[in-house]
Amino acid sequence: MDLSQIADLAAATIRISTPLLFAALGALLSEKAGTFAVGIESMMLAGAFTGAISAFAFGNVALGFVLAALGGAIIGCLLAFATARCRADQMVTGLAVNVLVLGLSSFLLRGLFGGRAPVIRLTPPSARPLPLLSDLPVIGPVLFRQPAIVYLAFALVVPVALILTKTRAGLALRAVGENPDAAFAAGNDPIRIRMLAVVAGGALAGLGGAVLALQEVGGFTDGMTNGRGFMAVAAVLVGRWTPVGAMAGCLIFGFVSALELRAQGWGLPVSSYVMQMMPYCLALALLAGISRTARLPAAIGNPFIRH
Repeated sequence: MDLSQIADLAAATIRISTPLLFAALGALLSEKAGTFAVGIESMMLAGAFTGAISAFAFGNVALGFVLAALGGAIIGCLLAFATARCRADQMVTGLAVNVLVLGLSSFLLRGLFGGRAPVIRLTPPSARPLPLLSDLPVIGPVLFRQPAIVYLAFALVVPVALILTKTRAGLALRAVGENPDAAFAAGNDPIRIRMLAVVAGGALAGLGGAVLALQEVGGFTDGMTNGRGFMAVAAVLVGRWTPVGAMAGCLIFGFVSALELRAQGWGLPVSSYVMQMMPYCLALALLAGISRTARLPAAIGNPFIRH
């Protein structure tokens, strides 16, 4: 493997990690507030569907990204209302909504186009090289010749970390995830905070789905997220519920996925089926190794009941 192949692999790793990172940040907000992020897959798929259809119908990719975030937030509202307000089981509700959105997106795709799934082809946004930085040797093409949405995803990591650790709103969110009764006694509304966290997480996951549809694939197909939402949740666990750790987890999974896509072209003597399994095998291995020492937010999965 020469230097150009390494640089290409690194650049692809960053691009492939981007939709996972948006979804992981959304899952992080939800779980820090005490709600399992099982439904992130449905929010990503809703964002991919809404973004692709909007960009296709209006011929505006930027509008597609905006409406994708709205689509993810709408699914987040549904999950938030069911789990926080109605105290439905978080795991069951998340899985049910995943199935709902998978079927609904396929149904709407055909319903909007006369009963058959159309071939949606979109032109992905071009790369936006950063002046001076993109000319740096080796790292310039890898880090600083990416699409604008890639820069946004990685730039969000720092503000999310600062909000969670340095602001009153972040403290309230973390308190609700650890001890909602104490947060309520301090004057916060745990139900409202959990709902807002899930909706905000849905908007971020919707953006992740839009990146997949509009930037990576350039179209929409049934079930195109294909488990990436669960990979994002795994990245949050691998990163021990920190934004920087979640980013590292997404980069690990992105690297394995990028390697999978390029292994056959490099002539490596490995079956394509084995390579397709690798990201999920890695996720299982990391979760098995980390789960024994990982510490979940103490109140995650527990509904808050006003006494």
